[in-house]
Amino acid sequence: MLSVEDDIEVVGEAGTAADALVRIPATRPDVAVLDVRLPDGSGVEVCREVRSQNEDIKCLMLTSFADDEALFDAIMAGASGYVLKAIRGSELLSAVRDVAAGKSLLDPVATARVLERLRAGNSAKGDQRLANLTEQERKILDLIGEGLTNRVIGERLHLAEKTIKNYVSSLLSKLGMERRSQAAAYVARMQAEERR
Repeated sequence: MLSVEDDIEVVGEAGTAADALVRIPATRPDVAVLDVRLPDGSGVEVCREVRSQNEDIKCLMLTSFADDEALFDAIMAGASGYVLKAIRGSELLSAVRDVAAGKSLLDPVATARVLERLRAGNSAKGDQRLANLTEQERKILDLIGEGLTNRVIGERLHLAEKTIKNYVSSLLSKLGMERRSQAAAYVARMQAEERR
């Protein structure tokens, strides 16, 4: 479907995460269309790895399931879009073109559910857990909220990626969280409350 379009050129295909991690850097596409669930791993992990090596490559995630955690994980990995496989062919073509043009694209149904979950979440205003974070951990939490990878955060703060990883582990522990996606959702909730 993609290859018959005049303005789209398919430069490669891969059936596994391992194959994708070799083919994508080699072919350097403008957009990588990734299945969230691959036979040997996660398309989200492929996205994170590809984006940490080359931020010019945009990732469009395709999934059969409207899974909030996978959506958060995809956002945290730097995906530009997340659409359900039930999407019509013409909409998929539009999605690829929009992501290639630099637009952020999230499936409206999935996005509505995530926003609902954020609204229903506990109030972050005056959250005592934030007081436990150091100034550096607060900065890193805000950058996680922007969807940046550890490597990019390290570059911004002039610190080693391993150091950032340690800070992330520490701040997640202090916030009582296990995953970056939870921290990103927490930041989004705080920002939404500040705008109210």
